[in-house]
Amino acid sequence: MIVYESKLEGEQNQYEKLDGAIRTGRFVRNSIIRAWMDNLIKSRNDAYAYCKTLGDNPKFPWAKQLNSQARQAHAERAWASIERFYHNCRAKTQGKKGYPKFKKYQVRDSVEYKVSGWKLSEDLRYLTFTDGFKAGTFKLWGSRNLHYYQLEQIKRVRVVRRHDGYYAQFIIDHKREESKELTGRQIGLDVGLNHFYTDSFGQKVDNPRFLRKDEHRIKKLQRRLSKTEKGSKNRAKARTKLGRAHLKVSRRRNDWVCKLAQHVIRFNDLVAVENLKVRNMIKNHCLAKSISDAAWYRFREWLEYFGVVYGVPVITVNPKYTSQNCSNCGQIVVKTLSTRTHKCPDCGYVADRDENAALNILKAALKEWANTVGRTEFEVSGEIPLCLNLETETNKGTRRKRKPKK
Repeated sequence: MIVYESKLEGEQNQYEKLDGAIRTGRFVRNSIIRAWMDNLIKSRNDAYAYCKTLGDNPKFPWAKQLNSQARQAHAERAWASIERFYHNCRAKTQGKKGYPKFKKYQVRDSVEYKVSGWKLSEDLRYLTFTDGFKAGTFKLWGSRNLHYYQLEQIKRVRVVRRHDGYYAQFIIDHKREESKELTGRQIGLDVGLNHFYTDSFGQKVDNPRFLRKDEHRIKKLQRRLSKTEKGSKNRAKARTKLGRAHLKVSRRRNDWVCKLAQHVIRFNDLVAVENLKVRNMIKNHCLAKSISDAAWYRFREWLEYFGVVYGVPVITVNPKYTSQNCSNCGQIVVKTLSTRTHKCPDCGYVADRDENAALNILKAALKEWANTVGRTEFEVSGEIPLCLNLETETNKGTRRKRKPKK
């Protein structure tokens, strides 16, 4: 699946109708969560059936205006949060299990349509919504071209509201594949705050710090917002300006991380990174802002995405002792965060702390990769292990054959 995004251009009354559709989608999700709490819903099919109950209820006439498949899409969102809570309970996850909560109003919100409720023009430059809210036709602005795909490949259309307008996201059923030449390079990456990452060749990439650069302007807009009267138009304008400033920072950061990840994938045949728990790391209030601004997790997501596109393995390793172990002899050398140079008293190896960690990450990834390849070759060699219970899936042509004799 790939996602193409275009901005919607329309009139103010059309945007208000889109707001009504987004508000109704949030109402459907919260209603399903409430029905689950009251033990009225016990499965995904019950959630689908409850969508029809909401649409037929005369107390909620706005629910029927939303497309039926759009109501089902928001039911899927609600049930996904419920399943995630069940999974965390079964796995005995430490801490909070993620109990489903009601979604409140926020500027960034969305409504999702499936294959009905919308229509594209013949030139694929205009999008019309045909559900009960009758938002009308919007012009699409963007650099993505939908002419390369058939209409049947567009599985869903999501309308996203942000501080700077409304956007349409087209979810297209297409598998992206790119070719690359083998370079013979294998690289390990150690991310940090002084430098964004240090690779196993000793090269460093500076941390751009987009939030720190625009922090003065953002604080100024925050002070202006705090001085406005609640519920006034000036407060809404100040909130919009502040939201656009944060959007500018996040878009610059995401664009930079995306291009850097693609560059790393294209010029290497294997990439090794640490499996960092960023959510736990930002609990340190002294480093939370800097860690969030670095976007380590987003960088890893783009690495994994481009790894699939270009056919490059991206291996995550346990970060335990990657900074303490000596990459030359394996001896543990205890270091504090302020110690930036690795000096091994056992073998005399001296290197930069981050470079030493990157070499350890690469070595651990190669061991894991070798073990994985070995297991795969064993399983496909024709000798199926006895501990595996394999079942061959029947094709469509054999599903409706007569029952075998008992």
